[in-house]
Amino acid sequence: MAPDTLAPTTGTPPRSTMPREVARRRGGTQGWHPTLGTGPTTRILTSLALVLMAAAWLLPFAWAIDTSLKTEVDASSDTGWFPDGGFSLDAYRKIFDQGNIPVWALNSLLIALAVTALTVLISAMAAYAFSRTLFRGRRALFAATLASIMVPPQILIVPLFRQMLSMNLVDTYAAVILPQAVAPAMVYILKKFFDSVPRELEEAARIDGAGSWRVFASVVLPLSRPILAAVAIFVFITTWNNFLWPFISTSDPGLMTLPVGLSTIKDSSGLMYAQTSAASILAGIPLLIVFMLFQRQIVKSVATTGLGGQ
Repeated sequence: MAPDTLAPTTGTPPRSTMPREVARRRGGTQGWHPTLGTGPTTRILTSLALVLMAAAWLLPFAWAIDTSLKTEVDASSDTGWFPDGGFSLDAYRKIFDQGNIPVWALNSLLIALAVTALTVLISAMAAYAFSRTLFRGRRALFAATLASIMVPPQILIVPLFRQMLSMNLVDTYAAVILPQAVAPAMVYILKKFFDSVPRELEEAARIDGAGSWRVFASVVLPLSRPILAAVAIFVFITTWNNFLWPFISTSDPGLMTLPVGLSTIKDSSGLMYAQTSAASILAGIPLLIVFMLFQRQIVKSVATTGLGGQ
């Protein structure tokens, strides 16, 4: 065979012309990324639908920002998006002049941090026990935990309030924090992740003389940082926005959280729409900062651990 008829053995190999769908069916999905469509018309229609859904989702936020920049007279009247008296920052100035807003914001921050820390700790220990330890009634107890996820939290309001009342904890931080630290859904999510942790790592640590607590703290938890960060973010956001239980368990204005305190911003003429909208915008800023700081952890945990229930 002549040398010029030999196939080249060096250089960049030719790119595969195999269709992506065929490659996906054959298991060769590495390096393949989904697209919005196969044709330009499909892509345009899909992009248009996404833009419309994003606009519909952002419309309430735009309306709240617009209302917060109006005077109370314009906010209470039908002036449309552009007020007759022009835009103003009076609502924000009046909020900062009131002494309760910083107190409510501080209460929300302290309660959200405490609930997040307790929930992550309790849920991680319970999930590790369900995943790695054997004890009588483990399956029944885990089934009861899963069943509790399907119970609407509104049903538990009265029993929880009676329990807090019997313990003389009403109108205290403990009454707001402790019931919210129980999160069966987080136990399930963490258990599913702990099930995927290789047992060889724990066995190697036990051979070195580590006990159960040492294995849990030094081996399992460091490997679970992405899912722990995701759980912490979800719990923090849920606790920050929670209204019903803090509203039921507290009546002292000094213990109110921000969502509860905002509902009390009224004057003799009724609800003050501009100040309420301005306070809502300010209340959402901490959540936006938290999400921007930890969004990579959330996306990574969802992508690598199957937060959707794999």
